[in-house]
Amino acid sequence: MAGQDTRQVPDTTRDRSAQKSRTREAILAGAREVLARGEPVTVNAAAEAAGISRATAYRYFSDPAVLAAEAGLAVQVWPYDKVIEGTVTSREKVLAVSLYIFDLSVQHETAFRTFLARNLDAWIAENGKRSLRGARRVPMFEAALDADRHRLSDGDFRDLVSALTLATGSEAMLALHDIAEVSGEDARRAVRVIAEALLDRYLGPAPS
Repeated sequence: MAGQDTRQVPDTTRDRSAQKSRTREAILAGAREVLARGEPVTVNAAAEAAGISRATAYRYFSDPAVLAAEAGLAVQVWPYDKVIEGTVTSREKVLAVSLYIFDLSVQHETAFRTFLARNLDAWIAENGKRSLRGARRVPMFEAALDADRHRLSDGDFRDLVSALTLATGSEAMLALHDIAEVSGEDARRAVRVIAEALLDRYLGPAPS
């Protein structure tokens, strides 16, 4: 159910995005190395461990508390191939990613709430400057939809990935637990229902 937007994302844009992701992951790896040594995490220490300039590291993480919180979370994230193990279709892969990201947030709820709090503290301290986050679910959803990518315009593909990104993870957990006041299997079912509705909207209903 592709729309009319057929604009292509320039290769240079994708290359820059990939480079930013690699740099960010390198800084997080440096922070994890510092944590493993039992030393306090600072932006300078993580940059040194990663072999990255301090100026570059500060563009990604200006608050060491945010860096330490995300470095701890990164250790617990499965690789994409493990997340989708046993799936075949794009729909199955997307649902696997959605539920995995949500389950991860629930299993480590305190850590995720702490991480979000640190991000909000940094946002306030820096007068609303947006804090870049790992966004691991975005490339996971993009990979999950790869087999059906040709069926969507660039605009619809971006919209679907964005909507799926919004409908899972710690943000969805907070909305369901704190606002809708549902948890456990009820919350998990809501995440699945939303993901299925989005897939129906953009790719059509699942074969019966």
